[in-house]
Amino acid sequence: MKKVRWRFLIAGFAALALAQGALAAAKPAAAQPAQGQAPAASETKAFGDWTVRCFAVSSPSPCEMLEIRVAKKTGQRVLAVLIAYVPSRDASVIQLAVPLGVALQNGLVLASDTFTSPVMHYSRCDIQGCYVQNVIDNGTLDALGRATKAQLQIVFVDGRKIALPFSLDGFTAAHSALVDLAKAKATKPAAEPSTDQQTQGQPQP
Repeated sequence: MKKVRWRFLIAGFAALALAQGALAAAKPAAAQPAQGQAPAASETKAFGDWTVRCFAVSSPSPCEMLEIRVAKKTGQRVLAVLIAYVPSRDASVIQLAVPLGVALQNGLVLASDTFTSPVMHYSRCDIQGCYVQNVIDNGTLDALGRATKAQLQIVFVDGRKIALPFSLDGFTAAHSALVDLAKAKATKPAAEPSTDQQTQGQPQP
């Protein structure tokens, strides 16, 4: 069971590697590097405050739904919420991006009027911010679909506690489109060899 779950996480976070490119692509063009840019989305659909994007790549999860919030004065990203769906596992993974300066040991909490997550721990930071990456179950997705408001609760290194709100307008429609598009475009993962196949050709003791 652990082996299967680990392979699912690899597939899910491979999808989120594509998602990180989507976050980078949301920056102003002048700020993007000339090399190593994320692939352009081959299909984009808007649902309220959410965007569903698919990429012309061979992947078990080539699509994601995304919401980015920026500061009005500076245009800098304040938060991003991205969800990718993995059809081969009928499951989703989520990436949450918040500003630098957070207290890493405190993690963050995703809260809505229908659901409050346990503390989720940061997986990494880069020059744009810090990130949480995790599996998100269908019950949580359903709860967010019923909610009217949501926020990420974070703690900065100086002890300040901040709530970063984001919109759920279009969330349910976006997720439904995400699932349909991912199923249509995903590449099936390679079949795993059986135990017997894995042991063939091994030297005898």
